[in-house]
Order: sequence, then structure tokens, then C-alpha cells
Amino acid sequence: MLEFFSSGLAGYLAFFLATALSYAIICLGLNLQWGQTGLFNVGVAGFVAIGAYTSAILTTPPSDTHLGGFGLPILVGWAGAMLVSAAATGFVGLLTLRLRSDYLAIATFGIAVTIQLVALNAQAITGGPFGIGFIPRLFSGWAEDALLFNFANLAAVALVVLILYIGLERLVRSPWGRVLRAVREDEEAARSLGKSPSHYRLQAFVLGGAIMGLGGAVQAHFIGFIAPENYLPTLTFQVWTMLIIGGSGNNLGAILGGVAIWALWSVSGSAITVFFPPEQQARAAALQITGIGVLLSLALLLRPRGLLGERINVSRHTDAKPAKAG
Repeated sequence: MLEFFSSGLAGYLAFFLATALSYAIICLGLNLQWGQTGLFNVGVAGFVAIGAYTSAILTTPPSDTHLGGFGLPILVGWAGAMLVSAAATGFVGLLTLRLRSDYLAIATFGIAVTIQLVALNAQAITGGPFGIGFIPRLFSGWAEDALLFNFANLAAVALVVLILYIGLERLVRSPWGRVLRAVREDEEAARSLGKSPSHYRLQAFVLGGAIMGLGGAVQAHFIGFIAPENYLPTLTFQVWTMLIIGGSGNNLGAILGGVAIWALWSVSGSAITVFFPPEQQARAAALQITGIGVLLSLALLLRPRGLLGERINVSRHTDAKPAKAG
């Protein structure tokens, strides 16, 4: 009995971490857009949905309920998700990146809502409100052994996060990444140095959208089912909270925030099922969002840079004494 309990707990822990890290992938994409470039994208859920549906359509078996039947390998689905999400993000960026701050937020939020409504109503393509099922899952041959299956999926998702982390760290430390931060801090100064802020913003927006699409695809193949209600504005709120709590501008903070907020979300969801009767649980679920909102407000007041804030490189000449006149 004890062995069963311990293996069940280990399996759930692996499942939890794999889910949390899939959110960390999305959070890394948002960190590139907002944390590094200052792009206020409130359409996260829409770009995640594009990636999830693209990969699902490319990899699922033939079905009369939605577009698909291509049966391609999962890795091809992930690559397709990144490409289609990047193309969609590029198109949106060309239309909206001339806007600033709250205007860009309103525009991207409207686009995300539009994408979710398309997923809900374009039944011939997306399955409509019924969603897309039978999405192939990694290591499906090991599904009978829940412990092995969950740990294998955790290893796969962790590998994706590690590759993204290393790649993004190199990018943000490169001259390209320094230009992004220059554009974020002082656009006119960057332009005076011969850099095109609009081009760099678009590049960061597209790459961040591609990473969000990959996160959506990873989640789709981990769960095996997607539906339009998975991509409501609540998802955008969750990812933004993860980034702010973890530390905007810090890739490791984005990953930590994804795990921490998903842990809080899971624990609060379990508490609702324990302390509220079934007929009140749907209404009590609003307490989850309220609790996250309160935590976010406290974090902004007490630790505005998050758990792991952006590293600020101070010049070694900062403390140098001024030269004497004459």
C-alpha cells in the first residue's frame, strides 16, 4: 500500500511539473516580448491556441469532425506550430506594433478573443465547441505504466525548456538582445545609433509568438485534447502573473514563475473541491482568480522586480573618481 501511494505521488508530481513547465515555455515567449522588448501583448491565449490547433491538425488521424488526418510525427507538428504561430504573429505585428502600451494591449486582446471565437465556430476546421481529441501523445506506448509515462513526458518537456532557456540566454546576451533592451529603454537613442526600432520589435514579437505556439503544441500533445475554452483570457492572465511573479526580464525567473503560479493554481483548485459542495464549486472557482490577483498586487507592492528580477549590468567604471580639472 505504501509503495502504491509513493509511486502515485511521484507520478502526480511528474505530471504537475510537466504541466508547469509547459506554461513556462509560454512564459519564456512573453518574457522575450515584454521583459526584453517592452511589448505589451495581452493576446497570449490566441497565439497559444494557434500553435495547439496547428499541431493537432497536422498530427491527428482522419476525422469527420475537424480538419486533419495528416498523421505527421509530433516533432513535425511542433515545428508547424512554431511556423504558423510566427506567421500569424508577424501579420498581427505589422498591423499593431505601431501602437504603444495600452493601445497595443487592447489590440492584441481583441485579436486573441477573435482567434478563440474562430476556434469555437469554425467547426469544420477546429471541431468547434467539441474540440479536437485523439491527439497523439509522446511515449504513448508507455501509457499503461503511469509512473514511467509521466516521467518520460516530464523529461521531454524539461528538455524543451532547457533548449529554449539556453538559446534565449545567448540571444539576450548577444548584440541583438542588447538592441532590444535599448529599444525598450530609449527608442530615440537606439534610432540615433542607426537601429530600426520597428524591425527589432517585430523580430522579438514574432519569435516570442513562435515560442508561445510551441508551448500550446506541447500542452496539446501532453494532454491529448484541446477545446476553445482552454484559450480564454484567463490563460493570458495566468501567464502574465507567472512572468511578473517570477521576474520580468529574467528567463530563469519566467520558468520559476511558471512553476510557482501553477502550483498555487493547482492547490487552490484542489482546496475548492474539498471545502465546497459540488453545486457551488463552479462559482467558487472565481476565488482562484481572486487569490492570484491579490498575490499579484502584493508582489507589485512588496517585490516589483519579482522573485528573480532582471540582472542589471553596472559598468565597472561607475565608481571611478572624476578626473581633476586642468
